[in-house]
Amino acid sequence: MRIALVGCGAVTQAVYVPLLSRRRDLFEVVAVCDLSRTLADAVGDRLGAAGRFTSVAELLSAGGFEAVLVLASGSHGETVGRALAGGYAVLCEKPLALTRAEVAALPEGRLMVGYMKQYDPAVRRAEELLAELGGPEAIRSVEVTVLHPSGESQLAFANLTQARDVDPGLLDSLRAAERDLVSRALGESAPERVRALYGVALGSICHDLSLLRRFTGSPAEISYVETWGPAPGSIEISGPLPARGRFSIRWHYLEDYPAYRETVAVHHDRGSLELVFPSPYLMNAPTTLTVVSGAESRTEHRDVTEAFEVQLAAFHAFVNDGKPPLTDAGGGLEDIVTAQRIAARYAVQHDLPIGGEAA
Repeated sequence: MRIALVGCGAVTQAVYVPLLSRRRDLFEVVAVCDLSRTLADAVGDRLGAAGRFTSVAELLSAGGFEAVLVLASGSHGETVGRALAGGYAVLCEKPLALTRAEVAALPEGRLMVGYMKQYDPAVRRAEELLAELGGPEAIRSVEVTVLHPSGESQLAFANLTQARDVDPGLLDSLRAAERDLVSRALGESAPERVRALYGVALGSICHDLSLLRRFTGSPAEISYVETWGPAPGSIEISGPLPARGRFSIRWHYLEDYPAYRETVAVHHDRGSLELVFPSPYLMNAPTTLTVVSGAESRTEHRDVTEAFEVQLAAFHAFVNDGKPPLTDAGGGLEDIVTAQRIAARYAVQHDLPIGGEAA
C-alpha cells in the first residue's frame, strides 16, 4: 500500500521510520511532508520516498498514494479533514483534535486514530482475561501511575535529525492558531494552568483514557482533579467507572527520573491484572502483564511484538480488508470530551473560569 507521511519529527524518526523500513511487505512510503525541509529530506532519504513537501496542500494535490499517516504534533483536525476530503484513508496519531467542533467537521471517510497501547499484546491478553471474569461489571477499581521523565532523555539514543530551517513567523502563527483552538475548547478566559492540564490530558494521559475505553468504557463523570509541583508537575484524576467501581490516574512529570514507567492495575473481586509499560520509544521492549489469582498465584505474560507494528498492520487491514480499527473518530471524540471534563472539574474545584465546549 502506497502511503505518505505528514510530520517527520521525533516519533516519526524514532518509531515509524524503522518500522516502515522493515514492513515493506505492507507499505511503500512514496512521499513525506514536514514544515522543515531538512526533516523531510532526512526521513525521505531513509525511507526512499521521492516526494518531499513542506505543505500539506501540495502533498495532497500531488497524490500518488492511497493513505496518509498524520504524525505531526498539535491538533490534527485540519490535516485529517483535508486528507479525508481528498479520498485518502488516514491513520492519525493521538489526539485526533483539540476541540469537539473539529471532529464534527470531519467529512466521511476511512479514519483510524493511533493509540498503539490498545494494540499491545499484553493489553489484548488482559482484555481477554477480563472478559472471562465478567467484563466491566467485575472490576472494583482501575489504578494508573505514570512516571514521565523528559522526552529528551527518552530519545537520547535515537540520534534525531533536528529542524532549524522553519520560519519563526510561521511557528508563531501555528502556535497562535493552536491557542485559539484551546480557547474554543476551554474558553478565552481559561487560565494557563487549566490550559496546561488540558494539554497533558490530550497529549499523554489520553493513552490511559484509551485503555479505560477498552476495559470499562469512558468515564461519564470526573469527581476530583488536582495538580501540584512545577509545570507540568503532577496530576491526579479520579471518578466512577461506567459499570461499577472507580478509577484513579496519577501522572508525574519527573525531569530526571531514570526511565519512563507506566503501570495500569485492574483490581477485581478475585485478583488483579497489572500492566507495566516501558518507554514507548524502545522498539520491541515488552509490556509485562502480571495476573494475580487464587492462592496468591502470580503469572507473568511478556511478548516482544511491537505494539506500533501491530497498529500499522491493523491500519493495513482496515484499508484493504475493511477490518474496523479499535479507535475511530467516535473514540477519539470520547477522549476529547473526557479531557474537557477533567479541565472543567479542576476549574470548578479551584474557582477558575471555564468556558467554550468544556462549559
